[in-house]
Amino acid sequence: LVAEGYLESRVGAGTFVSSSLPDQRMPYESRTAGTIPAGSAPRPVARRVLLLPREEVVPWRGRWGPFGVHQPALDQFPLEVWSRLVLRHCRSPRVTALLQLDPLGSEEFRNAIGAYLGTARGVRCDTQQIMIISGSQQGFEITARVLLDAGSPVWVEEPGYLLAQRVLQLAGCRLIPVPVDNEGMDVAAGIKLCRKARAAYVVPSHQYPLGATMSASRRLQLLEWAQQSGSWIIEDDYDSEYRYESMPIASLQGLDSQSRVIYIGTFSKVLFPSLRIGYMVIPPDLVNHFIRVRRTMDLATPNLYQAVLTDFMREGHFARHLRRMRLVYGERRAALVDSIRKEFGSILEVHGAEAGMHLAVTLPKGFSDREIAVRAARDKLWLWPLSPYYSPGIHFGVWKHGVGGNAQRCPPNEEHAHGGLGADWRRVMLWLCRDLHGPYRALR
Repeated sequence: LVAEGYLESRVGAGTFVSSSLPDQRMPYESRTAGTIPAGSAPRPVARRVLLLPREEVVPWRGRWGPFGVHQPALDQFPLEVWSRLVLRHCRSPRVTALLQLDPLGSEEFRNAIGAYLGTARGVRCDTQQIMIISGSQQGFEITARVLLDAGSPVWVEEPGYLLAQRVLQLAGCRLIPVPVDNEGMDVAAGIKLCRKARAAYVVPSHQYPLGATMSASRRLQLLEWAQQSGSWIIEDDYDSEYRYESMPIASLQGLDSQSRVIYIGTFSKVLFPSLRIGYMVIPPDLVNHFIRVRRTMDLATPNLYQAVLTDFMREGHFARHLRRMRLVYGERRAALVDSIRKEFGSILEVHGAEAGMHLAVTLPKGFSDREIAVRAARDKLWLWPLSPYYSPGIHFGVWKHGVGGNAQRCPPNEEHAHGGLGADWRRVMLWLCRDLHGPYRALR
């Protein structure tokens, strides 16, 4: 009370109520939470903030449950093992773990990641090229600060990952939407649109959101363009661990002989989103630049979960979890795809079913993906519309995949394990059948 001004302490006299209470010195209006006083002075914000679109409140975003995008099967996560490892490092933390602030991250953790990337993803690097980051989003931010200037033209996939595009927009970059087909980004189209782009942002292993895998010829073409143009490639490898009909596709970085690729990966998909730990593989000559920017931003990633993940990987839990989840997601994907094709035939087209944790489903012309997503949300089914991932004014019918009209995408539901579709997908089927079967029965 003395510190807050309600009491006064006088040596040799005692403690008394303050003659001027804090509440009396502060106008009531200034103490009301969430309000701005009338007649307040101008409240300027940076112009770069205005480069970002306004956040739209939509019913399907940020919800967890049936068909929620970005939602791993947490019921399959080895929580007991994970809790034991967390407890181990909380009870007996190393002094270095409490004091260390290495902007690259824990060396032991980077060694474990390097071994995994070399074996599973064909990434070529040494430990000093790996930087631990707070999720892939921070990786995009650091990369933009190091490599890009305001006005720099950057290729982005069309449709593409919006949060990566937001980082580029905040950096003041000029986005060049490059169309995506069933071989991934159309490099030839990108060259026609802007040959001298400073960088290209690509998701070659499982394009987001359509799910295409970039072909070998396109990968080589992209690398050749980067070398000839003196450009950079930002490779987002967000859920490449999950392929169901073939072995995982090697990274683009592993094919790069000219050190033009910045490789970014994350544990959010394979473990759980709130972990917020990812990694970057940086070309050797850029490492010091990335370190300088990282120190300015947040110094380093907290050490606790780095230590936990190091043990999780070294003791074999990570590899076992990936093997188990490939089977689980594979079964759910197969059940979902079979059900869609059995019920709708050629009316709905499924994209990207061979990999990843979501499916893209394109609708016939005349149907609104946003309207379907809103109606699904009323039943607590979280289908995400695809149309927001396209640039404004884009006519969807131009794509080689036959993306006509609008689209929706949905991941295998947690209730689909062991081939069972569950009540959630049956509810989706009921009202989609009612809408689609009448006008399009002849298509079957």
